[in-house]
Amino acid sequence: MANHYYTENPELAHHLEQWAFELRGKTFQFVTDSGVFSKKTVDYGSRVLIDTFEWEQLPEGKILDVGCGYGPIGLTLASITGRTVEMIDVNTRAVALAKENAVRNRIETVDVHASNIYESVHEEKYAAIVSNPPIRAGKKVVHEILSEAHPLLEVGGTLTVVIQKKQGAPSAEKKMEDVFGNVELVKKDKGYYILKSVKEEVE
Repeated sequence: MANHYYTENPELAHHLEQWAFELRGKTFQFVTDSGVFSKKTVDYGSRVLIDTFEWEQLPEGKILDVGCGYGPIGLTLASITGRTVEMIDVNTRAVALAKENAVRNRIETVDVHASNIYESVHEEKYAAIVSNPPIRAGKKVVHEILSEAHPLLEVGGTLTVVIQKKQGAPSAEKKMEDVFGNVELVKKDKGYYILKSVKEEVE
């Protein structure tokens, strides 16, 4: 099965679509394609994560968007925070679309490239990591995103994820508590949980 959005090269015929969507008060232009997640609109979970993400208290550094898809989260955060956002996805079609969408929206403060989870990231430390993780890729992949975020964060940096309750949010919440020693349920909205952990000082 190589047609899923979380695979490297979806073996599907191209079917490009273009549409506009407002996020954090700004209208973005997106082009999407078959073989990527939520191709017809920005999915509700991503919208809730974007709306609730806070950056004012973060340490210096870049933001990392894991599983960026065609780019709605990373591009919005680059636009509103003034920070550089590194955007990664295993799906090369999604990466190409995210690059195209950065150009369409005149957003230059992004670094978009392919990476299998954190395998090929460009920085040693980040101020924040965000993810709408690929639930259908399985619990092992999702929990790897959660657990391996910790060493990549600056002290005071945050991991923020969105997961539906019925798709494993309670399990993810426990994992984040185990890894970080803290987790906050920032928001619950239509079954979507926004979970945030902070990397604290090592005692």
